[in-house]
Amino acid sequence: MTIGFSSRAVRSTCVLCAAGLLTLMPAAAAARAERPDPRPPGGAQAVSPQRAVLYHSGTQVRPRPGAPGVPDVSALSWVVADAGTGDVLAAHDAHRKLPPASTLKTLFALTVLPVLPGGIRHEVSAGELSGIGPGSSLVGVVEGGTYRVSDLWNGVFLNSGNDAVHVLASLTGGWRATAARMQAEARALGAFDTHVRSPDGYDAPGQVSSAYDLAVFGRAGLRNPDFARYCAKVDALFPGQDGEAYGIMNTNRLLTGADGVRPYPGLIGVKNGYTSNAGNTLIAAARRDGRTLVVTVMNPQEGGGHAVYEEAR
Repeated sequence: MTIGFSSRAVRSTCVLCAAGLLTLMPAAAAARAERPDPRPPGGAQAVSPQRAVLYHSGTQVRPRPGAPGVPDVSALSWVVADAGTGDVLAAHDAHRKLPPASTLKTLFALTVLPVLPGGIRHEVSAGELSGIGPGSSLVGVVEGGTYRVSDLWNGVFLNSGNDAVHVLASLTGGWRATAARMQAEARALGAFDTHVRSPDGYDAPGQVSSAYDLAVFGRAGLRNPDFARYCAKVDALFPGQDGEAYGIMNTNRLLTGADGVRPYPGLIGVKNGYTSNAGNTLIAAARRDGRTLVVTVMNPQEGGGHAVYEEAR
């Protein structure tokens, strides 16, 4: 299986940055279930037989002799891919469309990071904080507060702050325009399962992604130095109302080792998420001996809130 990189795409007058298709190589394919029309959703061109295998249901893997067996995990969907070569080493229901929760913030970052310099300072207005969904994770952005864009990105990547996403989206055209650009970015990246309704990942009717698409976003993000730097941070300082900064910690417990979850050796990010509809979701990346793997896990059905980390492990 391979996560290849698609050619640069042009839509109207906008050049869309293309980064990676995941493709199952013939040698890695085991299951041969039939799919009537092995094409990505949205009327895109037909995919190769190698990539089409990833549209089959069930687990797709052909381990080399001596390799350990596929772990028994409860997640509805997952993918393991080599970030360098694009090889998909194993997958289960890779294209199953599921709510992504805050892992969708990776696509938000891929879309907005390149056009918003981190050194810009901005005073937040009340309108920029309107419409945040009840129960959202927040980093503590306040009306009238002045923040560097880099502060807001720390809030997005570490605290999964929907308030920070709302402000950043307002700086780049507004909520609906940002969602539309995220949708275009997903298509340019070859991620055809993703439908964006709320840029922060908050549950919205029709908003879905897949383990395949999330792996594409994770791989593309690691190739952006700013993205890679933010998603690997364990902690940071965030400006407070009284002028005193306070500490925030990354909620990716495989990275931090918080709440009794053992940190994973070599972990370099990327993003976790949770909503009541999506369950727990995770894009994780680890580097050892010069090789980087990206793992996506969507909605474990057993084991409680930390199962997403243990199944990714």
